Amino acid sequence: MSDARDRLIALIREHSYKEGEFVLASGRTSSFYIDLRRTSLTAEGAMLIGELMLDNFVASGWDAAGIGGMTLGADPLTTAVGIEAFRRGLDLSCFIVRKEPKGHGARSQVEVGGDLAEGAKVVLLEDTTTTGGSTLRAAQVMRAAGYDVVGAICLVDRGEGAAEALGSAGVPLRSVFTLDDLRS
Repeated sequence: MSDARDRLIALIREHSYKEGEFVLASGRTSSFYIDLRRTSLTAEGAMLIGELMLDNFVASGWDAAGIGGMTLGADPLTTAVGIEAFRRGLDLSCFIVRKEPKGHGARSQVEVGGDLAEGAKVVLLEDTTTTGGSTLRAAQVMRAAGYDVVGAICLVDRGEGAAEALGSAGVPLRSVFTLDDLRS
């Protein structure tokens, strides 16, 4: 494992991984909870997330012009990956998918930085996936807005059906870490 991977796992364990009884966004209960914002909102965590998620994006071979995802979990990831892409000289536009269309102005549900043309290929980012529901909603919104969703990358896949659900919807899922990575 690389130093960056080892260090990010240590940060996630320290700040984001908790054991107890929790209700997840999917409505299911779990004996553990992963709140990755507690890591992604630190400077060191954001830097490592940007590096490792961009490495994953590059390794995917997806020829996408944009990266982003559902607010709020994907917001710090999108910024981190976007900054790392710029640092490496890669041209990636960033976007954020609102949970609901904005109630004023252009009333859009997708906020795009730069020039992300309609029909462009995009990759969704997610902090933690369980059933894949949030990522599926983001994919539906992006497709309705005219974008071609070619895949998704999550920081931690809990291994509870997200990859299968997203794959069935034509959105292959890649993950930086699995639950086993955090627990070992």
